[in-house]
Amino acid sequence: MSVEQRRTDISVEDAASGAGLADPWRLTQRAFDPVRAARDETLFALANGTLGVRGALEEADSASDGTFLSSVFEQNPIHYHERFPGFTRSTDTRVPVAEGKHIRLRLGDAPLRLHEAEWLDFERTLDLAAGALVRRLRLKTAQGQTLEIRARRVVPLAERALLAIRFEVASIDYTGPLTLCSSIETGRQAIEQGDDPRIGVHGGKGLQVAEEQADAEGARLTQRTHHSGVALICAQRHRLSPGVVTTAAYAGEGRVEQRFGATLTPGASVVIEKYVAYDDGNGQAADGVDAVLARALRDGFDGIADAHADAMHAFWQRAGLSVDGDPAAELALRFNLFHLLQSAGRDGINGTAAKGITGEGYEGHCFWDTEAFVLPVMAFTAPDVARAMLMYRYRTLDGARETARAMNHPRGALYPWRTIAGRECSAHYPSGSAAYHINAAIAYGIGLYLDASDDLDFLSEAGAEILFETARIWPQAGHFNPRLDGAFCIHEVTGPDEYTTLVNNNWYTNRMAQRHLQRAVAAWRRLSADRPDALHALAARIGLDDEEVALWERAADAMYLPVDEALGIHPQDDDFLAKPRWPFPKREGAHRPLLLDYHPLTLYRHQVCKQADVVMAMVLAGDGVDLGTKRRDFDYYEAVTTHDSTLSAPVYGILASEVGQDEKAWHYFDASLRVDLDDLHGNTDHGVHMAAMAGSWLGLVQGFGGLRVAGGRLRFAPTLPNAWKGYGFNLRWRGCALRVDVDARGVRYRLDEGELLAFAHAGSEVVLRPGREVILPLAVLSPPKAVFPRVCHALIFDLDGVLTDTAHTHYRAWKRLADEIGVPFDLQVNERLKGVDRMASLEIILERASRSYSADEKRALADTKNGYYVQEIAGVGPQDLFDGVRDVLDAARAAGLKLGLASASRNAPALLQKLGIADCFDYIADAGRIVRAKPDPAIFLDVAAALGVPAHRCIGVEDAAAGIEAIHAACMAAIGIGDARALRHADAVIPRIADFDLRTFVSN
Repeated sequence: MSVEQRRTDISVEDAASGAGLADPWRLTQRAFDPVRAARDETLFALANGTLGVRGALEEADSASDGTFLSSVFEQNPIHYHERFPGFTRSTDTRVPVAEGKHIRLRLGDAPLRLHEAEWLDFERTLDLAAGALVRRLRLKTAQGQTLEIRARRVVPLAERALLAIRFEVASIDYTGPLTLCSSIETGRQAIEQGDDPRIGVHGGKGLQVAEEQADAEGARLTQRTHHSGVALICAQRHRLSPGVVTTAAYAGEGRVEQRFGATLTPGASVVIEKYVAYDDGNGQAADGVDAVLARALRDGFDGIADAHADAMHAFWQRAGLSVDGDPAAELALRFNLFHLLQSAGRDGINGTAAKGITGEGYEGHCFWDTEAFVLPVMAFTAPDVARAMLMYRYRTLDGARETARAMNHPRGALYPWRTIAGRECSAHYPSGSAAYHINAAIAYGIGLYLDASDDLDFLSEAGAEILFETARIWPQAGHFNPRLDGAFCIHEVTGPDEYTTLVNNNWYTNRMAQRHLQRAVAAWRRLSADRPDALHALAARIGLDDEEVALWERAADAMYLPVDEALGIHPQDDDFLAKPRWPFPKREGAHRPLLLDYHPLTLYRHQVCKQADVVMAMVLAGDGVDLGTKRRDFDYYEAVTTHDSTLSAPVYGILASEVGQDEKAWHYFDASLRVDLDDLHGNTDHGVHMAAMAGSWLGLVQGFGGLRVAGGRLRFAPTLPNAWKGYGFNLRWRGCALRVDVDARGVRYRLDEGELLAFAHAGSEVVLRPGREVILPLAVLSPPKAVFPRVCHALIFDLDGVLTDTAHTHYRAWKRLADEIGVPFDLQVNERLKGVDRMASLEIILERASRSYSADEKRALADTKNGYYVQEIAGVGPQDLFDGVRDVLDAARAAGLKLGLASASRNAPALLQKLGIADCFDYIADAGRIVRAKPDPAIFLDVAAALGVPAHRCIGVEDAAAGIEAIHAACMAAIGIGDARALRHADAVIPRIADFDLRTFVSN
């Protein structure tokens, strides 16, 4: 399904003015799709950090509906056949709480059943500016009566756990009695996982009912979990329009209900306002259901909705963003930011789950995604929320200490991979408990928040203790390795890439651990200077002294962070680069992660990444790494990454922007922008992807905007995507409010609040004062020559289309074969064969075949084609070399460069002999020995190894897009020969080999 097809049912709302303008503040659906109902319930969910209400209709039943509280979970035992010390014994699973949104209808004695009615008109809108869900449904009942239902819903930020609904039923042609049945019901059980571990281990056991009450004034349902000790009260009250009266109340069998009656006539309507409050025991006295409902009845729906809209307006003033020329992207960015705000833990008690509070995906667990992705967005847009998110980690610090003890660490704290209440909830320790980088991610979040806020109170009261206790783990997980000259090495851990586990010296982990230790040392020194009494009390309480802090500093200074000499990249771990690449074919069709179809050991044995790992290190902690190395890291790891995690695309997009890969930056940004709106990973039914949503904002601000924080200072290097006329965003930084606007004319920085703000723009220092703005030119990042090696030792050439033109010769041979077997073949198909080996070319041709061919038949066909080709080249000689080839080869030789040939043609050695240049090359690849064809880099890596030259000291020369991709994946710079549009990913493009000026690309 194309992106355009995916986007047909949910669109940008037309502006109320009707002037044909788009309003990118409203996500609107105008046709109800039962097949996508669960996805839409996620997209149209409302939440406030504690309470989450999915977007199902009040008057309907839904198998996928649900309401959740961040704090309500059930504990389930984990059963092992072999359980070893430290294995977690139970897991926590978020379970749906009492469902309070239902208002079912009866016309006379007949219940309204939506599936039996004819839907005449439907519209559902998520109003991002006001934070409200607005809906309208016009229908004709099975009995022929026409009604219109209008509903508006908010979950206000000002209350801890309140749902407010304004529900109206209007008659078009019906006369008679109407009954509105407003209920609270026990929530459904969480959906079973099936074969998808992204949803959860198993369905959670539903809450048990402790008490049911209902009368004319209100109704309440009290629930308790079976094992986790959570108790919950849910209560409802109503305001009724004139003519509506209470007719009955019911309590029993896990349901409490109040019924209200009225008489409808054509043109008339009835309205009820429903208020549902929850009390999980974590709030103050004012958060009790009776107090909350009393305030709701006093203020009424309009008062609640208006106050909530004011709060949302204040947020959008602080966190505003805009896109000029792409309202769909503008809407998607605001939609994602809206969900981040409403699902982020904001009370300091509850965490921020991977799926927010919009579904049961991942069992409601919090991961390291929170600090690595979501918290940075909040730190720059809603610092108070960022602080609360970190206070949740402080509240669960004792759980992290328990995890550390279970993992045989006598001191310190180790945060769990999956958690709700602070304990490890994952039974799969290779990807769970071994992910020590979670400590570093939390330290990264603390550091970024402190940089952005300079909140010394938080540091002294909570942040320092987290930093210190988690820093203590690194000296226990690693050591100063005498075999590596005392470098500090960290053993048997798992980095972000969960397709590679239990490794030594995961580069991301080591880099982030280094930054973590440096943060902890800096916090010790800051408190020593500014809060010595607080530091003394903390150090005494946790037994910390100067000697241990000095150990952290030595470990950070000696951290093992190697660069692979052959490739000029950072190795993902000690063994990753020695493994074979993933040998299985690329997936076709809808996205399905490899982890669903392959045993973990199969994944672990190959160079294949689920998500960004080293690339993520370059984004989170890449300062000090030169641009050329970052580009080689990007190219190499992009070729082996499946992006099976939604965390991956935004990270790749941000680094692509930094290294000048504008087209790829846009591709990855777009992939993260609509993960949920287009259900790109097929599991939006179970909740939004919080990290991917955050990733789209980071892609805008860190990617296109070039924002980085280094040494506690802001840096920008904005660029403008070709698809946009301009964009802008607001940032909060140490009490200042900064607006950044980018268009083709340049970048405008404006200080809206604060006394003074200093930052860097594209390497230059900028100082802004209140009410002042400055306009600067766009950043120019990574010009083509920047990626060419400072010292080049070898040139590696393709043959066909670079040194001579045998492309048409191949075409004639393939055409002859295709005609013989009756398969259509033309020049357009032939373009796809450029740079592709013989068997892969045959597969492309046979796509149009009327029958399938066996492996033996394919080999015979390939041999036949080769025979035709050999006949065709019988008369080739030196006269068939392109002009300038001999000059280029001689100049390279004179400059001391080694020369290699990386042609997919098995006839290349013979052809070079006929052309008279075979003796010019130090090595000619044996195409028959190379298993994986271009765009796999194997053939270029083979040539570099044979030449004895590190790949990053080589330049590849190609005429095909697949070849350019292979060169980059081999960590080489790429020169394209031919059409610049077709070879747009090359580092430089020249029309002909005769235009190759060695001095332009090589400066030895």
